[in-house]
Amino acid sequence: MDFRLDDDRRALRRGVRGLLEGRFGRDALRKAVDTGVLDRALWRELGAAGFFALRLPEEDGGAGLGLPEAVLAFEEAGRVLLPGPLVATHLAAGHVAGAAEGDVVVTAVDGPLVEWLDAADAVQGSSARGARPVRSADPLTPLHRVPDGAAYGDPVAVLLTAAEQLGSAGRTTEMAARYAREREQFGRPVGAFQAVAHLCAEMLVRVEVARGAVYAAAVTADPVDIAAAKLLADEAAVRGARDCLQVYGGMGFTWEADVHLHLKRAWVRARRWMGTAEAEERCAAALRPPGGSPSGEAVTER
Repeated sequence: MDFRLDDDRRALRRGVRGLLEGRFGRDALRKAVDTGVLDRALWRELGAAGFFALRLPEEDGGAGLGLPEAVLAFEEAGRVLLPGPLVATHLAAGHVAGAAEGDVVVTAVDGPLVEWLDAADAVQGSSARGARPVRSADPLTPLHRVPDGAAYGDPVAVLLTAAEQLGSAGRTTEMAARYAREREQFGRPVGAFQAVAHLCAEMLVRVEVARGAVYAAAVTADPVDIAAAKLLADEAAVRGARDCLQVYGGMGFTWEADVHLHLKRAWVRARRWMGTAEAEERCAAALRPPGGSPSGEAVTER
């Protein structure tokens, strides 16, 4: 299979990046952090641009595209830390009236948690009855805990969340490389020092490995491929943000720097839709031969 992007997909990625960078730049990001309010006007703009209806058939008012195109769009959303229940609203397009157009905000119960419950017009999955707010590590992802919440169980949701993680990991890698070139210490850019250069190189490797896994899973749509993609994307996002903090030094730990926002979102996403333990179990089960141990040896009682 060929996982390389063709001209149409590159154009889609450029278009989504241009829209998001123009409409949700750093000032808008910081305003969202300060207010904690979901921008309904931006939500409708996303709907008008076809963000939520990418995978809907054309006869139903959608773009008629597939999962690879949706992954590219969500990767760009992850780059700018676009807030809101994007995955749930995308999945609800064509099922909940107004979701595709961005007129309705849809969230979903995923296990014990549901995000943006107070801002949502509709809730998918388990009932959110009895939900209570909990403190979220990410100021851009308000959370509620649901007493009897069940996992939503949609592999597309897992893959789109992985795509968001991939976008965030790519952005922090770019931030680290740029800062390493610009920041000087002892009369030299800090990127000239081996320790910093190695950090940046390792970040890039994790991003590219995760990108290959996410793009491949978008083509195969195989549940095991998706679980592996989520594992790799979570690692790239979390470790990448941590390494970016190291490159930035003391500046990275300040509220004014955006690095901590990427780390906090990565932490939250790593627990959403499919956590690390579940993804590892899914991959391990696929490697285990029927009736045998993961190594292929027969399991016998002693």
